[in-house]
Amino acid sequence: MKRILVAYDGSNLSKRALEEARLQATENPQVEIHLISVVTHAGPSTNKAIASSIMMELAEEIRPILSLSRIEKELKAEGIKVISEVMVDYSQGNPGVKVCEYAENHHMDLIIVGSRGLGNMKSFFLGSVSNNVVQHAKCPVLIMK
Repeated sequence: MKRILVAYDGSNLSKRALEEARLQATENPQVEIHLISVVTHAGPSTNKAIASSIMMELAEEIRPILSLSRIEKELKAEGIKVISEVMVDYSQGNPGVKVCEYAENHHMDLIIVGSRGLGNMKSFFLGSVSNNVVQHAKCPVLIMK
């Protein structure tokens, strides 16, 4: 079975990444899609217990906003194997680290992630998350533009 990880944040580029994974799964019934979103801490962390609680609440609130449950149902209705998860990153680091950790821990064959341009030089640079994934993933990475 081929396992594809889609890093999803609800942006147009992550939706394109999801569509590419859907296309690959439609063409090959032996594909399993792992759809993940990473919630990171934003703001001061004076109290770790409070910060953790807020992040867990945020993760639960993000699932319906990103329509992960709806997307999961749609893919399953098409006969596509899918697992969706909202991950919480307490490290305040780049979400790409969590994407790569998930990919390695779950033996992914491919990661699909959207690119993000930076200013007028957008054709030369990837976004920080996609760049982190490209630099650290131990499996092939497909960048959607």
